Amino acid sequence: MESTERIVRTWMASEDDEVLDELVSEISADRTSLLNVVKALGEYLTSEDDQLRKKGVELLSSVISRCPSEKLNRQTVRVLTTFYGKKLDDSETVIPALKGLIKLVILPCYTSIDAAATIKDVFQYIKMKSFVQSVRFMVYTIIDAVMEKHREVLKAMGEDFISGYINLAEGEKDPRNLMVAFAIARVILIEFDISRHVESLFNITFCYFPITFRPPPNDPYGITTDDLRLALRDCMSATPAFGPLAIPVFLEKLIAGSKATKRDTFQALAVCLPVYGPALARASARKLWSAFKLEVFQPTDSTIEEEALRAIQILVKTVYQGEELALESSEDIQGLARDACEECIQILREPEKSQAKPATKILCSFITTTPSVSRYTVSQAVPHLVRLFLNPDELPNRPAVLLLLSEFVMAARNSMLIDDAIPALFSYKDEVLGAFIVGLKNISSRQAAITGLKGMITTKSLLSDEELGFIVHNVNEVLDTNNDADGHSEEEVDLLGSIAAVALHHIKDQTLPLLFSSLPDVAPSREAVAERAKCWRILSALKVLCVQPELFETLVIRLTTKLDLICIAKEWDSEPSAAYAHSILKTISLTLSTKVDQGHPDVVKYVDRLVPRIFNLFIHSALVPNRASMVATNTRLLQVAGEIITLVIQTLSLQRQEAFARAIFDAFIISGNVKDISEGLQKIPDVAFLPFRETSDKNQRNIVTLFAAAVIPLKKEVKPPVPDLPEFLDELLHWSLSIADDMFQRQAILQLISTMVNKRPEDLSSFLQRKLDYYWPAEVSNPDRPFQNRRNAVEAWIWLSKALLVRNHPLALHFTDKLFEAFGDNQISWDVAKAVGEIAAPDPILTKQHDAVIKVLYAQKFVNNVLPRIISGAKDSAKPQNQTASLVALTALVRSIPKATYAHEVTSLIPLLLRGLDLPDNDIRHNIIDTFLAAAEGDSPEKSMVAEHASTLVTSMLKNCTVENMPSARVRIAALRYLAVLPQVVRYDVLHPHKLTVIRELAKALDDPKRLVRKEAVDARTIWFKYKG
Repeated sequence: MESTERIVRTWMASEDDEVLDELVSEISADRTSLLNVVKALGEYLTSEDDQLRKKGVELLSSVISRCPSEKLNRQTVRVLTTFYGKKLDDSETVIPALKGLIKLVILPCYTSIDAAATIKDVFQYIKMKSFVQSVRFMVYTIIDAVMEKHREVLKAMGEDFISGYINLAEGEKDPRNLMVAFAIARVILIEFDISRHVESLFNITFCYFPITFRPPPNDPYGITTDDLRLALRDCMSATPAFGPLAIPVFLEKLIAGSKATKRDTFQALAVCLPVYGPALARASARKLWSAFKLEVFQPTDSTIEEEALRAIQILVKTVYQGEELALESSEDIQGLARDACEECIQILREPEKSQAKPATKILCSFITTTPSVSRYTVSQAVPHLVRLFLNPDELPNRPAVLLLLSEFVMAARNSMLIDDAIPALFSYKDEVLGAFIVGLKNISSRQAAITGLKGMITTKSLLSDEELGFIVHNVNEVLDTNNDADGHSEEEVDLLGSIAAVALHHIKDQTLPLLFSSLPDVAPSREAVAERAKCWRILSALKVLCVQPELFETLVIRLTTKLDLICIAKEWDSEPSAAYAHSILKTISLTLSTKVDQGHPDVVKYVDRLVPRIFNLFIHSALVPNRASMVATNTRLLQVAGEIITLVIQTLSLQRQEAFARAIFDAFIISGNVKDISEGLQKIPDVAFLPFRETSDKNQRNIVTLFAAAVIPLKKEVKPPVPDLPEFLDELLHWSLSIADDMFQRQAILQLISTMVNKRPEDLSSFLQRKLDYYWPAEVSNPDRPFQNRRNAVEAWIWLSKALLVRNHPLALHFTDKLFEAFGDNQISWDVAKAVGEIAAPDPILTKQHDAVIKVLYAQKFVNNVLPRIISGAKDSAKPQNQTASLVALTALVRSIPKATYAHEVTSLIPLLLRGLDLPDNDIRHNIIDTFLAAAEGDSPEKSMVAEHASTLVTSMLKNCTVENMPSARVRIAALRYLAVLPQVVRYDVLHPHKLTVIRELAKALDDPKRLVRKEAVDARTIWFKYKG
């Protein structure tokens, strides 16, 4: 006891938390008890001195809040509850007493008797308006805890509790307190007898509607407007008793409210109406309908219009849901739905008028309500529109009628439930289908007809197989008769694609023969523009239609046959044939890519059916004599052929990839035997196939791109079948730098080396170390090497570094450090500076699809390492060469990485990027402006990062947007786009002094020789004209 008294006196003198912890430890260890603490506090708890009395209760509450629950028994809790209840009447001790009660009310030994006593004391002594938010929050917390654990006690209190809570909660304004108050009120409204207090509860609930709270910037409590809005909405919809009082309030807000208020009101009504019940909904239907339809027929905002339509749906559902079983037919529909339908049908008598579309939206919303209302709406609207379409007097309005009819079809489809056996349109499908088919044949109504037909096709159980075939037949006629002026609608092909998903055989039997027969066996000439455009349209259609396995197999057979015919013919002018062959290969590639993305299992079989034919065609073309005019020697074709090979190989299993790797290495590296990888119509000449030999010609060396395309997607478990992998990569690197004829060949091999380094660095430690120790000083930093050789060596360094970086290999930063060492080199400083950014840029080679090893946040780690060095170098004017290189590196880096990785450095980057705009390199300027555009996303005038640099930015962009100062159209377009963005991210008072200058200078860009530049200039100038404070 003496120890306890000593500790208590010490705390009273010092209020030290360590002393408090010591006291709690004593209680926890049973060396003292709460009773001893109370005894020791006796003189303080009853002291006449307000401050001592407050501190005494404060200490007791602090001890209780920290004390283990098992140290407080039922008797102790009862005594403390009584004690704290009395202290609520003392203005000095009310706050510490509430703190103590917060702990007590959640204890297991806190009984119902204690709960009733606490609530009575709170209601009797607490005057909420006299306390600050934190104290009021404690009161709400106590009531919330009692509500959770002792709800029946509060119910037993009856009107005393409800009236007491109403008096307590009335006038609360703080969002933190309101979140708890709304939760308490919802329970009261749902579970308590509120019959005598409906109006009072309504007043303390609806007084907050609509919520206008806006959280302050950097709000530590995290309470949003939506949090409050949803919590209040839960209260408003908690009881049907609110209905008669709430409807007039809602109507008032709809008539006189702002856009935000109207949106909130519609959302609240959608939640409340079902709760308020069908009787009230029927009684208020006319008034609500008048208010709702106004926001659809005269919309001020698309979002409010959508909410109004949703509210209409809820209103109709609420009115008719209970009558559903009693309605034997759609003709039995009376009241709101019937009157509204008749009103909208009357408007649809003039389908070309602006009100027809809103009326259609309302009728479509009816379709998704109850089955009876849906049937009635369809029975009234669809026949009416079909009659309008067939009326000769309405011939000019047919497109508008079909557009409205297509919306009904889509709405009927979307309203179908999973277990619906008969679609709502079933009884009218013949008339509707006939109207759409007629509309399909007319250019002006074709778009609407296609939309409607697609809706019918995608409606489950609506159309028979014969009807689907009928649609295909008619669409094919449209495709076949389309002339160049009409164009080849993507929508028509998309429609056929929808049919292919449900009735494949119609496309196979009707459409594909038509399309394939329209493709010529020889390429259109340079002058045959129309024929060439037709070929492109047909191939685009085949790309969409032939994704399904059965159709894709047909596509491969037919297109590879045409490819052989085109590529084997020798022509003096091979460019048209090359373009045609490229389109065919690209069609196969894009279709195959779609199949791979969708995970089609049939892709793997094309390692035997497609890949060998590609190798056969291109190897044959590279080896035949007099091959100068062979179409398949074109590098663009080789590029696309490589894409096809990569897509197929990446889907193979490990075992099949291993077998394929052995065959491809044998053909290209070991023996030159191409029989295992090549199979097709062309006979391979009896000529040595040695593409990696120095003596081979350019056409053979171009084929290495197919080798790279086949090896890049191999899984990392597939070991290259070579005796010494480091030596093999050394040979490839030597070949790319010393033997390769051009960038096409060199890049293919560097990408191959990069993917091997990425997947098998553990086998290449000696290779990588040699590059650091010997390759860099000999090939890159050696000033005696020819300039182009050094640039090529830097490119190789980029691919090696990238391979290590994406997998966070320890050597990655060593490779990057070498680039910084060359910033002072007069010849290659810009090349190595750009390389810093290119290393971090994403690429299509090192990807998960190609089984590359990629670690998360590799870019973030790289940026954290190099960005401070770059910024430091860009600010160091002692070394001008290094400073310029650092600026170049900075522009390349920020262009290559996500904004989030450098967002924390934006304020320090902006002055450096502005200096970069003076560099004499158009690509760098374009990259910098693109960076500013990316940084502007999500920016606002209130938190603008560029406001202090606005004057410099305006001057710089104006300089870069006119053809006299900037020859690059890309830069001019980017500068104009940023000028258009600036008024959105910088305050008016900052930009206003530049307005006249900008408008005057932009007038010059209106005469730019490039149409795209002129368009951007018009847009930017319009924005600045309208720019006002």
